[in-house]
Amino acid sequence: MTGTKKLLALIVSSALVVLFISLFTSVFTKSSASAQPVPPATVQPLPQTARQALLEMFFSKTPGIFEEHLPTATRAALEKARSTSGTSVLDVLSAITSQLSARGLQTQTFEAGPTLMLIEDPQAHSRFEITVDRDDLRGEEDEIQLSFHSSKDGEIQTAGAKFGLTVTMKQETGSWRLNQVTVAVGVSLTDPEFLKTLETPRKPMISSTGSSGTPSSDTPTPATMGALRAAYETAAIGGVRTLVTAEVVYMSTYAHGFTCMLSDLGGMGRGDAPTEHRAMLIDPQLADGTKNGYVFELTGCDGPPASKFRISAVPADTKYGTRAFCSDQGAAIRFSPDGGADTCLSLGKPLQ
Repeated sequence: MTGTKKLLALIVSSALVVLFISLFTSVFTKSSASAQPVPPATVQPLPQTARQALLEMFFSKTPGIFEEHLPTATRAALEKARSTSGTSVLDVLSAITSQLSARGLQTQTFEAGPTLMLIEDPQAHSRFEITVDRDDLRGEEDEIQLSFHSSKDGEIQTAGAKFGLTVTMKQETGSWRLNQVTVAVGVSLTDPEFLKTLETPRKPMISSTGSSGTPSSDTPTPATMGALRAAYETAAIGGVRTLVTAEVVYMSTYAHGFTCMLSDLGGMGRGDAPTEHRAMLIDPQLADGTKNGYVFELTGCDGPPASKFRISAVPADTKYGTRAFCSDQGAAIRFSPDGGADTCLSLGKPLQ
């Protein structure tokens, strides 16, 4: 009997051990499973608004974003132009837009509220603001009406003129695309700001020009020489930018690539339709090569069709400026302190 009791005790002990191990394993497994982290719920991003798409289109630093917000037909036409000349209108627009930050301007954009964009120049104490007057969303189309406001030292600079822009964005393949742009300019002849401008005598920064585009021989006083030179140089930079834009439009319109003839870009005021030798893209003075004391020249075309060009603007006299300005199909503007075109084209420094 004693042996039988010992055997039963051993069997019961073994069963208890097996049961304990089973329970422990079951509890531990469940605890480990319950301790696993629960993946967070996926948060779906809100769909992009037409206003956000408009801001992204013009101010995003990501390559290709501007093109993504153009209609498919427009993109196809620009790609065709790029394959013909090797240069895209989009590349030029992107380069011009990027110069805003390079000039030290403080630019802010707003995805909501009455202000779309604000540009401030601390050095010049100037401010430029684009406001949203109306934002009408109708299904897959959004019409955004914008107005422009400029001030310097707290004073309005538009002189009673009203500048408006209506942008129509449309949904295409799940994204907002720029479909139409309408520009409006109005002047109220009874606006107080306009009347104040008429009553305030102003001394022109740039003297009158003769038929050749060179300012008249009136000699400015030494006190105004520096301001006049700055004004002439600013006008020269604007002329270079105008020529870059005109070249890109010319290349996109005609099948000959770029041109190295200023006359091909001119022809305004003749009354007939534009042609490849009279594209009507620049004013007569710029087409003649001399404007506001600077001499402009187009060189460096290859081809045909030409895929390259070079623009230079040099002062006709040191009283109009001391720096030369230049650019090419890349649209970046450079300058040379010695006033030489060759120096600017080969060793020019980026314009800040």
